Amino acid sequence: VKHFNGLLKPKKGNVLVDGVDTRKVSVATLARKVGFVFQNPDNQLFSETVENEIAFALKNFGFKPPVIEKRISWALNLLGLKQYRKTSPFMLSGGERKRVALASVLAWNPKILILDEPTIGQDYQQKEKLRQFILQMNTQGKTVIIVTHDVEFVAECNPRVMLMSKGKIVADGEAKKVLTDPDVVTKASIVPPQVSQIFIQLSDLGFPKETIDIYTAREILLNALKGKDS
Repeated sequence: VKHFNGLLKPKKGNVLVDGVDTRKVSVATLARKVGFVFQNPDNQLFSETVENEIAFALKNFGFKPPVIEKRISWALNLLGLKQYRKTSPFMLSGGERKRVALASVLAWNPKILILDEPTIGQDYQQKEKLRQFILQMNTQGKTVIIVTHDVEFVAECNPRVMLMSKGKIVADGEAKKVLTDPDVVTKASIVPPQVSQIFIQLSDLGFPKETIDIYTAREILLNALKGKDS
């Protein structure tokens, strides 16, 4: 994923980001389009306060002070960090620092967002907020790339999935097809989402086995119960 923002340059072939060859533009140019949240937040946090951390990129990208203030408040509220505005990020827990790093990137609204293991250290409520935001970005035509081992989270928010094993792509396609293919998940050494495991067992009763998320599962089960009652 470091090819997306030019931190790595391809030795073979080409990497195009928004139609631009990454070898022909600077990291600074790509940084305006590509937001990258590292797995370890300590690799990108450095400011004295959470507020300054979020403001840093906004100032460098030339946002005006009123806009900066508005974007800081928005990011703090989105990620539940409002009470830590004047706090040093290094005084926070690992999960909270992760949210600060995410807020500092989301604040400047990149066209492409790369999240490396974003759910580590986050509770269900924070995961749900992140899921909703990712879906919102998708509806705005933006690209969100998630690198994760959290299969449950992937099932709930990613329409497309690429599974990798030993540095190679073993599957690329719709999440509901990839994550319910027994050969593929075995080859990639992953455990399918709990919902999909249940619905595969229920497929003999007429339930769709390509059900992988709790939201679709709930709708299917409610409809089945309504049909039984009628």
